[in-house]
Amino acid sequence: MKVQIDDKVERRFRELAMKKFGFGKGSLSEAAQEALLRWISEAEGKVMEFKGDPVEAIDGLLADVNMDSLKLQHEAKKFWSSRSIEGCI
Repeated sequence: MKVQIDDKVERRFRELAMKKFGFGKGSLSEAAQEALLRWISEAEGKVMEFKGDPVEAIDGLLADVNMDSLKLQHEAKKFWSSRSIEGCI
């Protein structure tokens, strides 16, 4: 399969794929497969089942967050509170 992807999108994809799956052989393929399966699942209206270690997945997603867990919890609470209020207006 060959696809044309914007350079910025490709760069972000490569960076995140390597953060999550490592710098070894096959990390881009694994990330691409996960992305395509997620897209197919969403397009078909099905719920995708998560496979793997959820702690590792979260760790990879939060790798760039520069705050401790307590501060992160408070920020998340503020964020969700503001979204709830916006939905009511």
